[in-house]
Amino acid sequence: MGYMKVAIDTAPLVSGHSNRGVGGYTKNLIEALRTYEPGHTYLLFNSKNQPTPQADCIHYPYFDPFFLTLPICSPKPTIVTVHDLIPIVFPKHFPKGIRGSIKWEIQKYSLQGKHRIITDSECSKKDIMKITGIPNGKIDVISLAPSVQKRAEKTNFESIRKQYGIEGDYFLYVGDVNWNKNIPALLSAFAKFLERETKNKEQRTLLLVGKAFLDTTLPQIREIDRLISDLKIRDSVVRTGYVQEDVLVSLYAHAQALIQPSLYEGFGFPVLDAMSLGCPVLCSDTSSLPEIAGPSIMVEPSDEVSMVNGMKQIYALSKEKRKVLIARGYDWVKQFSWNKVARETVKSYEKTVECSKQ
Repeated sequence: MGYMKVAIDTAPLVSGHSNRGVGGYTKNLIEALRTYEPGHTYLLFNSKNQPTPQADCIHYPYFDPFFLTLPICSPKPTIVTVHDLIPIVFPKHFPKGIRGSIKWEIQKYSLQGKHRIITDSECSKKDIMKITGIPNGKIDVISLAPSVQKRAEKTNFESIRKQYGIEGDYFLYVGDVNWNKNIPALLSAFAKFLERETKNKEQRTLLLVGKAFLDTTLPQIREIDRLISDLKIRDSVVRTGYVQEDVLVSLYAHAQALIQPSLYEGFGFPVLDAMSLGCPVLCSDTSSLPEIAGPSIMVEPSDEVSMVNGMKQIYALSKEKRKVLIARGYDWVKQFSWNKVARETVKSYEKTVECSKQ
């Protein structure tokens, strides 16, 4: 198909999602489309305004079940990226209230009327089909790619270590504190791991990175605080809050391993970020994670013994085996590129425009 004008909603770049996965996806997608698919024009708009009438199709790169992020009627053929429907899959853990319930029905109706859906994993695709009834043929699975870019480390790691008070070796967690992220279980497993490491006098640290970890208004943070005290691991847990990308790159590069202990994920950027930066991965064997985890050490997220054993396995790796695991991670992650994301997204746009002409 020939030249297209594609309108892309940039709302996730200026909302509370700008520092989260959705903001990273939107930013990286726009850059990738302009770099690798420059034969088309990309018209950026904010969903508070109407997209330009010159567009051949409109892409909403974000869908929230409980906020009205989509228009019910679109003036042009429309594509929506639905990263996951976790709050709908687990309603008990994401109470929506009456307003949320009404908004979800409106959002679902709006989504069902759109021409095409993009999602990040086969796991999310199954959820979308089951929950919304949208048929298989209207949903394109496009795996994402690492969201942090490797470059020469400008940041001196020792100064980062000093700034955050990181003692000894550390496990790294990067992300949010929602129920599905399974942070309480991670803390309990880490405390058990430390108990078993008492013979070893070296300090072990759990580093929790993400804006939410310093937000004391969140009930999850109050629970995390209580748990850290009850488990007597305050000296071994460091919460950094949000960090700049160059600092994050350095934290990945020096970690013993990334831990992604999620009970459920639509994708899981940190897994690919870690592998692309030479950091071994310890992650759950659930939902979409087996699709992207490749040469990771996989554990059962609701089984504390499994998580503790995974941590021990990381520390038991000889230098040689660790090198091999890191090399396999580098190889595995090559198949996930923004070039590929851009190419497959343009194919989705083409299907949308062609379908609307029929």
